[in-house]
Amino acid sequence: MAEKNTIIVHSNPKSPVSEAYRVLRTNIQYSGIDKPLKSILVTSSVPMEGKTTTVTNLAITFAQAGSKVLLIDGDLRKPKIHKVFMVSNDTGLTNYLVSREDYKEYVRHSDVPNLDIMTSGTIPPNPSELLNSDAMKMFIKSLSDDYDVILLDAPPVCSVTDASIISTYADATILVVNSGKTHIDEAKKAKELLERVNANIIGVVLNKVNKKEKGNYYYYKYYQE
Repeated sequence: MAEKNTIIVHSNPKSPVSEAYRVLRTNIQYSGIDKPLKSILVTSSVPMEGKTTTVTNLAITFAQAGSKVLLIDGDLRKPKIHKVFMVSNDTGLTNYLVSREDYKEYVRHSDVPNLDIMTSGTIPPNPSELLNSDAMKMFIKSLSDDYDVILLDAPPVCSVTDASIISTYADATILVVNSGKTHIDEAKKAKELLERVNANIIGVVLNKVNKKEKGNYYYYKYYQE
C-alpha cells in the first residue's frame, strides 16, 4: 500500500492535480519522439519542494498508461520512497551496488500494476561515490532491457553533488520548483549546476501554485526548455 495523501493519481485519479500529472507525462513522451527518454531524473534546488511526491505520481501515471516502470530512490542521504510505499528499507539500491547480485532481488512490486520500486537501501558513508560508480551507470543502462521507464528520485541539486552526478547518465532531468518557497537565485543556481555537467534538462515542474478560484492545491505545470 502507499500513502494516499502523497499518491494522489492513485487515490484520486479524477482530480485536477492527477490530470496535471498526466499532461506532464504526455509532454515528456513528446520530448522523446526522436529518442525515447527511458531514464528520467527528478530533483529540486533545495529540500522540501515536492520532488518525491512529483516523481512518485509521475511514475504511477506512466504505469497507468501501460508502461512498465521502475521507481528508484536515488536519494541515499534522506530517502523517502520506502515511507511513501510503506515498505522496509533494509535492502535496496546501495545493497545491490555493493553485492552485484541480481538486481531483481532488491526490487519490490507495488500495489500499482506495472510499477516496481527499488528503495535506497542501507544509507552509505559515500553516497556520491556509489552514484558515480561504473556499477551504477551500467545498472541504469541495463534496466532499459526490462523497463520502459526508469524514474530516479535524487537529493536537491544545491545541497550535494548527487543529482548532478546522476544527471550525466540519465536520459533526461526534471527540476521541481516550489512557487511559494524557492527563491529565483536558488532555481537559477540549480539550473546552472546541472548545465555544467551537460544534463538534459527537459523542463521544470512548478509546484504549489495558488489557484484561488479553485482553492489551494498542488498544481504541476510542465514546460519544455
